[in-house]
Amino acid sequence: MLIDKIKKLAEEIHADVIRNRRHLHANPELSFEEYKTSAFVKANLEKLGIPFHELAGTGVVGILKGDKPSNSVIALRADMDALPIIEANDVDYRSKNEGVMHACGHDVHTSSLLGTAKILSQLKADFGGTIKFMFQPGEEKLPGGANLMIQEGVLENPKPSAVLGQHVMPSIQTGKIGIRSGKYMASTDELYVTIKGKGGHGAQPQQNVDPVVIMAHIITALQQIVSRCADPRSPSVLSFGKVIANGATNVIPNEVYLEGTFRTLNEKWRAEAHHKMKRMAESIAEGMGGSCDFNIVNGYPFLVNEEKLTARTKQAAIDYLGQENVEDLDIWMAAEDFAYFSQASDACFYRLGTRNEERGITSSVHTPTFDIDEKALNLSTGLMAYLALKELGN
Repeated sequence: MLIDKIKKLAEEIHADVIRNRRHLHANPELSFEEYKTSAFVKANLEKLGIPFHELAGTGVVGILKGDKPSNSVIALRADMDALPIIEANDVDYRSKNEGVMHACGHDVHTSSLLGTAKILSQLKADFGGTIKFMFQPGEEKLPGGANLMIQEGVLENPKPSAVLGQHVMPSIQTGKIGIRSGKYMASTDELYVTIKGKGGHGAQPQQNVDPVVIMAHIITALQQIVSRCADPRSPSVLSFGKVIANGATNVIPNEVYLEGTFRTLNEKWRAEAHHKMKRMAESIAEGMGGSCDFNIVNGYPFLVNEEKLTARTKQAAIDYLGQENVEDLDIWMAAEDFAYFSQASDACFYRLGTRNEERGITSSVHTPTFDIDEKALNLSTGLMAYLALKELGN
């Protein structure tokens, strides 16, 4: 059976995938700087005899055609970039690039897709159709590598009928995956706000225009846009994570600087909220004697898993893993630039369980102690190979 063949091959290459993952983990590179990672991917594709081309600077796209006649095409995606985080793990494969870490599992995604490519290259005689292996740069940084690759034609010549992607999920036990049909992840916009007043002595506030007080009113008022204006059926999140008011105990500064994020799953409401936030902040500042520069940088769109494709993917995952190992996911207000693929094509983005409580592998992504149970690398390679062949009609 096809499942048995794939599971056997996934087991045979498991040690190689672990080595690749550890190499990538020890040598992380920031968004759009994945030069060595890209070279590593290309070297591995060359070994497999899979032709490739480059896109979006450091992006790599491999093309594998099955021996049987078929015009079906599917694309598989992995992101390659790391984060500006100092790793705290005491492991042999700890990051050698101080201040840069694969804290979001993109080393897992890249090594897994290379493993999937290896499995499928050994099954060429068993399937028909074309598989695109998309190794994408810059998921963690606007404008997003997925967006750039699409602009440069990654979904053309040949055009895939579907795009599949997977992402580590440390809240799911190793050996399981999670999946959700329909809207799954939020859009993400970056907010950069400068509130200007008139600084001076803290003991003489009547002579100043205090931008710190204006800032406090603005942050509090903006939350009403989420709690009082948003449709409860369309979740929204507004958070400010950076505030700089460079005064002192007795010095009121001239200005306050803010950075934040706004997220939702409704494009119409997204545009309306942008207008409301900007108008509200500017009006409050003006009413209190100051001014406000409210800059919104549009980020990734929301991510939607096409329902029919996701239903097929879920059933294939159940066939491969068993019903008990396929979990249903809730909406998650985090964002992913895979969303661009989901807006441009039928797409399905599922979650790979990497948790092992007995070994203390429980840290969330984007933390200095994030790691995975490497048993997940057996599932990650084999399952995606099976999903690809099933979607191609094999």
